[in-house]
Amino acid sequence: MLSELFAERAGDYRAGIHRCTEPELPGVLAGLLAGASAVVVPPGLPQAWTRDLAPPRLPDHGLTPAELDAPGLSVLTGCAAAIAETGTIVLDTGPGQGRRLLTLVPDHHVCVVYDDRVVADVPDLFAALPDPARPLTMISGPSATSDIELNRVEGVHGPRRLDIVCVHADAGKEPR
Repeated sequence: MLSELFAERAGDYRAGIHRCTEPELPGVLAGLLAGASAVVVPPGLPQAWTRDLAPPRLPDHGLTPAELDAPGLSVLTGCAAAIAETGTIVLDTGPGQGRRLLTLVPDHHVCVVYDDRVVADVPDLFAALPDPARPLTMISGPSATSDIELNRVEGVHGPRRLDIVCVHADAGKEPR
């Protein structure tokens, strides 16, 4: 199954992988975001996803890079697609995904990936996108770099933590 391969590959990149059904999603998100000082929510994010959150929700209406870099800030997004072969989430600035800055500055990014959004590989990604001309952000794990001695350092130029919530369709329910 493509979603299982995606989760395995994304986990190889040190992303936190969490699996649930749609009814369980608000509770899983509440647990992942419980320690945040606030949670940035992009326009178009489903309200049901945030109904159980304890931290304040901070709608993104043009937050500055400095505001997005506040200590303890997390961002919650959906995605346009995910690539199983590479363990990559793909955002195209559509509803619930926000602008690029949202997923590149805060220290913690939580992304929701529905099973039916997972494609096999990059060619399948471009065939599946509703508008392949939109700018894409492809994320494979938390931000990381290595120094000359090959010591891995995370969070130098982006989120230190990436949590991916893989949502499986409920039995008897059509996939999204």
